[in-house]
Amino acid sequence: MVYAIVKAGGRQEKVSVGTVVVIDKVEGEAGDTIQLEPIMLVDGDKVTTAADGILAKVTAEIVRDEKGPKISIVKYKNKTRYRKRQGHRQLRTRVKVTGIK
Repeated sequence: MVYAIVKAGGRQEKVSVGTVVVIDKVEGEAGDTIQLEPIMLVDGDKVTTAADGILAKVTAEIVRDEKGPKISIVKYKNKTRYRKRQGHRQLRTRVKVTGIK
């Protein structure tokens, strides 16, 4: 089985052909293809790392843009009547790996 460890948005993901992963927001429309940076490539018993010089390319297709879960941020200081509530949803992109060459 062939799989790769790719760097996507500050994190590393294990992908193979047909895998759908959610990464940080990437510019592009649904259906566009993007290149993911491989860090390690495993092809059966053969393991190639970035230090060895990977010549393989990992291509993926953008499926859709989405938002992550809501995070609640609450700030409070006692004795001053200071309270602040804030929410945040991180923008993400769902991609499907189409090829490892």
